[in-house]
Amino acid sequence: MDDRLGNIEAYFRKIHALDTAYGLFEWDISTIAPRAGVPVRAGLFAILAEESFAMGISPEMESNLKYLEENIDSLDSRHKAMARVARREFDAKRKIPPKLAGEFAELSSKAKAVWEKAKEENDYLSFAPVLKEIVEYQKRFVDLRGWEGHPYNTLLDDYDEGMNVDKLDSFFAQVQETVVPLVKAVASSSRQIDERLLFMQVDLQTQKKLSAFLMDKLGFDSSRGLISESAHPFTINFSANDVRITTNYNVQKPFTSVFAVMHETGHALYEQNVDPSLAGTFLENGANMSLHESQSRFYENLIGRSLSFWVHARDSIVEILGPDFEMFSALDFYESVNIAKPSLIRIYADELTYPLHIMARYEIEKEMIGDSADFGSLPDLWAEKYMKYLGIKPETDTEGILQDIHWSGGSFGYFPSYALGSAYAAQLKAAMSKELDFDRLVMQGNIAEITAWLKKNIHSYGKLLTPDELVMNACGEALNAKHYTDYLSEKFSAIYQ
Repeated sequence: MDDRLGNIEAYFRKIHALDTAYGLFEWDISTIAPRAGVPVRAGLFAILAEESFAMGISPEMESNLKYLEENIDSLDSRHKAMARVARREFDAKRKIPPKLAGEFAELSSKAKAVWEKAKEENDYLSFAPVLKEIVEYQKRFVDLRGWEGHPYNTLLDDYDEGMNVDKLDSFFAQVQETVVPLVKAVASSSRQIDERLLFMQVDLQTQKKLSAFLMDKLGFDSSRGLISESAHPFTINFSANDVRITTNYNVQKPFTSVFAVMHETGHALYEQNVDPSLAGTFLENGANMSLHESQSRFYENLIGRSLSFWVHARDSIVEILGPDFEMFSALDFYESVNIAKPSLIRIYADELTYPLHIMARYEIEKEMIGDSADFGSLPDLWAEKYMKYLGIKPETDTEGILQDIHWSGGSFGYFPSYALGSAYAAQLKAAMSKELDFDRLVMQGNIAEITAWLKKNIHSYGKLLTPDELVMNACGEALNAKHYTDYLSEKFSAIYQ
């Protein structure tokens, strides 16, 4: 058995190596690669993706899975989890021809460059044909794999196992019931918060220095990771010892990068804290997208936008930003970074209105995958959703439908994870607070003790446990949106009196 398990793990590592090479190209294209080199890299993308895909559904993989499952009672927890995760991947891919997967990888690689150019030039119509082609591929994949209830369910399940439109419709209805009235109450409040500090110019080098401070404060291990710049902030990892994040700096709005960095650092800490014994296996990444987003939202919002954090970090941050910021107290910073009002750009949205941005995207994705979308008029549908939920609409494609990179890569079903992640974050804080004095620890700058709790209960497991098992073990209950809605109600009712 030991010899056979060794051979199986070696096979899995080969797939992991191909996927790592693919990821390195992806990182390169998104950060430093010249645009002229994109077509060549797109071809390499296709080769790597097709080979990895073929290995993932090959007769040898099927034989490996059969052996693991026939001997499941004799396996340790690590190999049992590898069998579970590999089976899920196998079943998701086996009905899709490797050539088709390679074609899509090449298309999505080129599409990212098309999207970036379209965004810069405010030209949705130049991206629309590529977007439609990407959606057509996704629908072909769904038809090949099969679906129940709604074709979108298959894609939702890829990111969050067991998720479907019925559950999400219920979740968003619950969130909407709290958030929409609260947004209206905030808008009608006579309390006006000074937002000057949010728009004070900060040069690029100072912002980079501040990013380094924040990453260190939150516990990012710079010997095992790095930060770069990209059109859209993201995190990618090649192992727990090589985790990379990006941000996007804006001299006119310096705090956009502050919270992008804290958000991506949350993702990175999850990956850096996975147990080393899971390295090089299917288990070394986060359990699912919602739990991954729970960590980025936890560090960005529950820590970074808390009064306790600004009481602790205000002096150090002012020292970096310079004398122009000395007039602002910790309370000024806290209230300013928590100003709640409708805005157009998701990644810059305040914590209260953020889930409404996700709800709009969720509903549009349902239409695209469900065959009811007109791709030529999607900007109009986008504007309609924003007017309905936020009371505003974009004047340009760049600040509207072109603002996110996700659809250019075929990531349909991903967006709901952001809202679910916020709900999980609030629930994890509620559970943690039964054991730790959260606000006192943050005020002391003792983020390490908070991270240690998260590492013990979430990070270290990687995919060793299912998402439901992790949440139940950590919180003593399944997903409960009430923790999230209570958190938002208490926080913003207090800020806006």
